[in-house]
Amino acid sequence: MQTYLTLPSPFNPEDTIHLLEPVDADRNAVLRQVLSGEYAKPFVIDDADTRSLHFSLSLIQSTMQRRNAWALELEYTQAMMSFWLFIPRPRRILMLGLGGGSLAKFCHRQLPASEVCVVEIDPHVIAFRDLFDVPADGERFQIIEADGAAQVAEAARTGARFDVVMMDAFDRYGLADSVSSAAFYRQVAEILSGRGVMVANLAGEKDARAEHLAMLGEAFDGRLLCINVPEGNDVVLAFANPAFEPRWRELANQAKELRKRSGLDFPKFVQWLERSQRHYWG
Repeated sequence: MQTYLTLPSPFNPEDTIHLLEPVDADRNAVLRQVLSGEYAKPFVIDDADTRSLHFSLSLIQSTMQRRNAWALELEYTQAMMSFWLFIPRPRRILMLGLGGGSLAKFCHRQLPASEVCVVEIDPHVIAFRDLFDVPADGERFQIIEADGAAQVAEAARTGARFDVVMMDAFDRYGLADSVSSAAFYRQVAEILSGRGVMVANLAGEKDARAEHLAMLGEAFDGRLLCINVPEGNDVVLAFANPAFEPRWRELANQAKELRKRSGLDFPKFVQWLERSQRHYWG
């Protein structure tokens, strides 16, 4: 069990902050680093309702409801589950980036027949897994400490295949450099099964997002749909099957069933995806 240094939050003494520091650390010095932005490790802040993983004060990486650890609190994470409309029974899911484990936990619970492999480069992020109630490693769930792009390259080398690849690979500076290349996206396309889907969360500067969209479009021959999430993220779905065409009426019916099953607003996601086809497809 990981031991954390837990202190009253410097922002609200009724809240707490969890840090990966020894219990005898200079508490005032650590908090000064957090406030100044010099603190280099992720940290966790609890309030009465939520537990949030931070890379800095201005960047919340993940949020969990403390009374419902399995729920998807942020709308962009809910939108990333829209792959479920197209792959009802994924056998293998590869996630690039753990964060607070929201998507990993949700897939582990909602898709009991799926194997979920999560790749996270930062051991400090992994160290918080118990605070976020991330499942223990087992037959159908594991977390690997590695670079996501390197893991994709290794999967391509060995011929491994996944039905879904989910990318939420951010550090405190934005999208990780290792996933910011055309070669990376081509390798993702290579490791997807015949009807596989990549789901990418894009956030940050407009020019950087445009570059990633262009690289995705090249790797997947323009087979892209995009949800512009009101929170500010772009969730992009890229489809491996060259013959795939979305059937919106069927998807609308599936969305109603998935909403009953999961509580997520899949009908809204279908509307957003259909609207995006005019702008991103082909």
